[in-house]
Amino acid sequence: MRIAVTGSTGLIGSALVRSLLDDGHEVVRVVRREPQERADGSVEIRWNPPLRAIDRKGLEGVDAAVHLAGEGIASHRWTARQKRRIHDSRVLGTATLADALAGLPKPPRVLVSASAVGYYGQTGDAVVDESAPAGGDYLARVCVEWEAATAPASDAGIRVAHSRTGLVVGADGGAFDRLFPLFKLGLGGRLGSGEQYWSFISLRDEVAALRHLIDTAGLSGAFNLTAPVPVTNAEITAAMGRVLRRPAVLAVPEFALKLALGEMAVEVVGSHRCVPTRLLDSGFRFAHTTIDQAIQSAL
Repeated sequence: MRIAVTGSTGLIGSALVRSLLDDGHEVVRVVRREPQERADGSVEIRWNPPLRAIDRKGLEGVDAAVHLAGEGIASHRWTARQKRRIHDSRVLGTATLADALAGLPKPPRVLVSASAVGYYGQTGDAVVDESAPAGGDYLARVCVEWEAATAPASDAGIRVAHSRTGLVVGADGGAFDRLFPLFKLGLGGRLGSGEQYWSFISLRDEVAALRHLIDTAGLSGAFNLTAPVPVTNAEITAAMGRVLRRPAVLAVPEFALKLALGEMAVEVVGSHRCVPTRLLDSGFRFAHTTIDQAIQSAL
């Protein structure tokens, strides 16, 4: 297949592109900079989401598209300007790609568009699956608009799947990329009370789930990309200590996190206890069902 991928240099995108290329698929990387030749055999086309511009000619002939691009949630402190960047990078980027795909002479069969478990807001101890309503906080509102921006694609008959991803356990990006060095030094510990649930997924399972959504006809709508059993931050802390064989007894109190991170601290001390009901019902099977397995895989 010929598959277009945005966000191809991020943690998930890099791993997905490697997997696709290894299996003989053609990959079209959609990038913000001037396109370059790549040694891995993939090709690049350019886009500029803020201007709603994209190389539509370069998209012709794609069988599928995977949209992963977006400003990092934890890249910077949440100022009003940064929150607008987070919002626009997702909503404008999705709308730009969806419009372009819908207008192709032969649209692709499927668009897998990233979303996040933040869609549900803070869920506390309640177990939520894809049937749960959207939350009302900032990130939940962003996720609602983010998913709605795919409408031009679905209106054109393209099958659209939203991958509501949790915390991806990987060593080359994302939240765990920042946690691993601290724990290796024996400086790791729980954050806040440690009782908040973190819905995790290993990088291997994230890529496999995305490919499952690409390949499985009939799968549309929202899918939680999280391991079957969410764990608390305290349980993750204990697992990191076990796997890395380092003490993990330190703790960062909630007030300190709020001082350091501002409004973004809610995503650290907040709780998302999400389960992948629709993904499991579709026949997907996880390689890593426990946090220990996910951490070992990342290392």
